Formats: sequence, structure tokens, C-alpha cells
Amino acid sequence: MKNPIRAVLARGDTVTGIILFSGSPMITELAAAAGTDFVIIDMEHSALDLDRCAHVIRAADAAGITPFVRVPQIDGALIKKILNLGAAGIAVPHATRENCAAALRFVQYPPDGERGVCTIVRSAGYAPGDWVEHVRSANREVMVIPLLEDQAAIEDFGAMAAMPGLDVFFIGPTDLSISLGVPHATFDDPLMSAALEKVVTAARTHGKYVMTTIGNKPDPAYALSVRQRGVQAIVLGTDGHLFLDACRRLNVVKKPA
Repeated sequence: MKNPIRAVLARGDTVTGIILFSGSPMITELAAAAGTDFVIIDMEHSALDLDRCAHVIRAADAAGITPFVRVPQIDGALIKKILNLGAAGIAVPHATRENCAAALRFVQYPPDGERGVCTIVRSAGYAPGDWVEHVRSANREVMVIPLLEDQAAIEDFGAMAAMPGLDVFFIGPTDLSISLGVPHATFDDPLMSAALEKVVTAARTHGKYVMTTIGNKPDPAYALSVRQRGVQAIVLGTDGHLFLDACRRLNVVKKPA
């Protein structure tokens, strides 16, 4: 398996994506048609189950964008099933060095980790010819994406950024802003700005990449300012954010002329 997001980031280019709450294959295809590069299927906050997750992963693959899954917690059995469906990686909520180390064990085949071996799964192409090469490729390409959502994670980020196997770090602005005492602030806020600067600087030092969302301020100028500060992976919002924003802007027709 190949994870194209790795190659694009390594070239120094920007990737974009959405977080999917609806579980809609059609929304996934529309995101691809709009030119985004990845989708994060959210199993933490939504009601999505594994069967629906499987359909979205297939839709993403067919549409040519990369599917990740945001897990609700570090559950080895769930993570292994998600990877067997063909997800390119998982996003870890409220990341710490400890839960990221556990996640890395669950996403890696032996001898590097504890992922169960089965050839009759979708991610393995339903019995690949060269299992050794499949293991090598999967262990190299699958991503664990820590969500930095707590002040403690920012304070410990230097050590987290140095961990082998972690390449992309997602700053979750909503939870982080609450943790920093400035609820729902954007990166325009001094405390949020300082956190972003610290993460970008440490990530660059270790050859890693930063992801975040502009869903709480869906404005092109803001998105460009975030990119210019060193964020290479930008989530445009959840499907819910984007639909709500579009409806609100167009609903201006209800106002008196």
C-alpha cells in the first residue's frame, strides 16, 4: 500500500481534507471532486460504526483521496479492524506519549508491533502474493496522527515530536483553546498563536509535519495565514461545518432587500 499524503508532504506541498461526521460516501466523493486530498472519518464524535466506515473508505479509495479514521480511544481491537478495512492511518484524540506509543504498537505488524496477521482482509488485497512486502509497506506507510488538544501535550511536544513513527501532528484548536483558557479562540489569539509556533518549530526540528483545522474560522485569508505559518496539512472543516457555513452565507436572501 502507498500513502500519497506522505509523498506530498515530503515535497513541501500543502494537502487539504475534511472531517466526515455524516458517513456519506457521496460527501467523500464530493470532497475529492473539490480537490481535497484526504478525509478523516470521525468515530469519536459521530455515531458511525465499522460497516459505515468501510463504505466511506471504499468511496475514498475509488475517488482517489486518502482515508484516515479518528478513533474514540486507543482500542487495539478497533484499530486493527479499521486498518484491515484499508484506512491509511488513525488519528489519536487527546494524544500523549503513552497513548501514541500504544497506537504505534497496534498499527504495526510483527516484529515491529502487535497488529494481527490475516491475508483475507481488504487492506491486504484479499491474499497478496508477497506477504513480506505487504508487511514492510504497511509498517512504513500507515500513519498515527496525534491530536494535540491539551496544554500538557503542547508543553510535552518536544519529546512527542522526537518519537519515531509519528510524522504528522494535528493541533485540535477547539479542545486546545478550552484547555488554554481561551474557549473557541483561533490562532489569532496570542496563546493559541504561541502554541502553534511551538509545535511548528519543534516539528520542523525533527522533520515532522503539522496539521490543523480552519473549521472554526472558514475564511480563505485565515486559511492562507495558517499555511504561511508552517502548517502543511489543513482540514477545511467537518462536513457539518462546511454545509452549515454555505447555508448561512446563501441564506442572506431571507434578509429584507
